[in-house]
Amino acid sequence: MLEEKLKEAIIDELKRQAADRPQALKVQGAGDAKGSEELTVNGKIDLGALAMVIAGSVAGGP
Repeated sequence: MLEEKLKEAIIDELKRQAADRPQALKVQGAGDAKGSEELTVNGKIDLGALAMVIAGSVAGGP
């Protein structure tokens, strides 16, 4: 349960970042990644934003 919630939070955040900066970040396989163990990411990731999303997910946030 926690693992799935974390995966979903990470994928959603990476997709959000890619949508905001399509020239700097590309995410492939995100549609299938929730049921998979693999995701292809190419580009720059805002680690601060990603860490906050992960922390919020673990803490029970939205």
